[in-house]
This record gives sequence, C-alpha cells and structure tokens, in this order.
Amino acid sequence: MRKNLLKPVAAVTGCLALAATLSACGGSSAASDEKVVTVYSADGLKGENGDGWYDKVFKDFEKKTGIKVKYVEGGSGEMVQRAVREKSNTQADVLVTLPPFIQQADSKGLLTAYEPAGSDQVDGADKASDGKWTSVVNNYFGFVYNKKELKTAPATWEELLDGTYKEKIQYSTPGVAGDGTAVLIKAMHDFGGKEPAMEYLKKLQANNVGPSASTGKLAPKVDKGELLVANGDVQMNYAQSKDMPNLGIWFPAKAGSKPTTFALPYAAGLVDKAPHSANGKKLLDFMLSEQAQKDVSEVGGGFSARKDVEATDANAIALTGLMDGVEIFEPDWSDIGTHLDDYVDAWKTATGS
Repeated sequence: MRKNLLKPVAAVTGCLALAATLSACGGSSAASDEKVVTVYSADGLKGENGDGWYDKVFKDFEKKTGIKVKYVEGGSGEMVQRAVREKSNTQADVLVTLPPFIQQADSKGLLTAYEPAGSDQVDGADKASDGKWTSVVNNYFGFVYNKKELKTAPATWEELLDGTYKEKIQYSTPGVAGDGTAVLIKAMHDFGGKEPAMEYLKKLQANNVGPSASTGKLAPKVDKGELLVANGDVQMNYAQSKDMPNLGIWFPAKAGSKPTTFALPYAAGLVDKAPHSANGKKLLDFMLSEQAQKDVSEVGGGFSARKDVEATDANAIALTGLMDGVEIFEPDWSDIGTHLDDYVDAWKTATGS
C-alpha cells in the first residue's frame, strides 16, 4: 500500500460544473499582462456549495496575488479535446485531468515542462519525469451504492449482473470521463485482460442505464435511489457523502478474489503557449504549497500529493477503514496511453455504445 494512502480526507460537497467566458488571445502581450489565469479541469474538486478545495485555493490565491481564476470544468477527455481544438488560439493556462488523459495531453503536445515549487516532495510515480505534469491531489478509483436500498454493499462484479440491478446501474463514459475510463482499466485488471473484461461489460450492459459524460452527476442519483450503483472515486464520493446520507463507497472484486483499486490522481500541467503562462506557474506553485496541500485533507476531500504533508484530522480513521483490505495495483499507464483508443473502441463494440 502506498504511503499517501494513509493520509486522511476531510469533507466537502460534490462537484459543480461552471462555465467561464474566455477572452484571452493566446500569445498576445496584452493577454500576458492580464491578472487572470484560466484552468481547464476534470470535475470533483469544486464544492457544490462553494466549499471545495478549488474554492478555497482559488480564493486564497486571488487574495494573495490579485490574479483572478477563470474555471472551466468537464470530463478529463472532454477537457483535453477542447484544448486540442484550441491549439491555434490557446485559451487555457493550466490543465488538470485524471490519468491517462494527462499523459494523452502530453502526447498531443498540449503541455510544457514546469516543475512547481514543492514538486520535489511528490512521489516519482505521481509526476512526469520531464516535468510536464505533477499530481496536485491524490485519489483512488471506486464505486458508490445506495445504503438505504442495499443493506450491504455488493461484493463482486458478478453480483451486478443480477436482475435486481436492471436499469439501476450507470457508469460514466470511457474515453470521455477519467472515472469512466477507470472502469475499463479496473475491469481489464480484475478479469485478466481486454477480452474477458469486454465479455463482462457486454453482459452488464443489460442493467446499465446508459452513458454519462460526467461522473459527478451520478452520485446524487444513487443517493436518491434512482440508481443503486455507479462509478466514482474516493475523493469526490467521500466529499459528497457528507451531504448525501445514502451514499456508500465500495470496491468491486472478481468472484473469489480481493477487492481492488488503483491511484487516480488529479494531475496538473502548464499548457504550452498559455496566454498567461507566468500566472499559470504561480497557480501551480500555490496548489502545491504546504497550506494548500494541508487543505487537500482538511477541506478538499482528497489525499495530499506531497509526502511531507501529514494530515491529522479525524477523517484519517474513516479513510483508513474504508481502504482496509483493498488491494492497490499500479496500471501500466504507458500501455494504456498507447492503446486507449483501441480499448475504448472495444468497449463500444462490446456494449453497442
């Protein structure tokens, strides 16, 4: 089990999609002088009531620097695709996504090397060796279930094939959402390869409601009982559970095996040819500052990315208990980054999506 696994998470509420009006023109001197920084990010770190990690970090950053944060949120794949479309007129300064999309962003030439202050305290596995990106909040993949309707969490993938779950299961779209792509990664690990994983997901489709571009929208449906099970991640769902009393977190296992999960950090990089590159660097430094990293656990519902930041709040007990007995595996991100489109195409074929 990785060292950061034992760092606790404090409560926030779930995520909120915000729209931002982007007026900066990439590369212009006027833009570079603006007191603004634009962040494209996967959902999960902004609170529905304005009390998430992003909310506090952005507010503190603006107070300290006078630089206003413009924020655009969507699925990890969606944010990368948007940045690709804008390469000739770059709008974003900082990109934050889950793996393997941060690696995909790098492979598409969207990122430029910058090692934020404090990144020397981030594990080598949680940052790029060439400085193109670094984790700012560590996290783990998981599922949620409705504790009111289901007295105990499902234990295995196979249980989800039961008729009880007919039109009561939904997971976010692989290739679009980071957590949705994580469903494929975990299934391929647990079932021992692409083919058996796709065979299972084909069967599961009989109970699946359908695709969802955003993982964050699924937990409220589970809490209300519209769904019994959905995918998610520990940081986001633990935070949401504070305002969603019926939400429980669990980790599927293949029948006869232990439950598994893997690290799914929020990784941030400086966008190449960013219109406000200097401001983007300042924000990345701020995100990895000791206080901001302490706020990851105390405010943000995540695991600190820095090894030297030890959280001590009461949530440590809850999180340690939650992860107890769960086997942590490390995906082959190089393989996934290379073959992601193939895996997503195989999923589309198997499920008819």
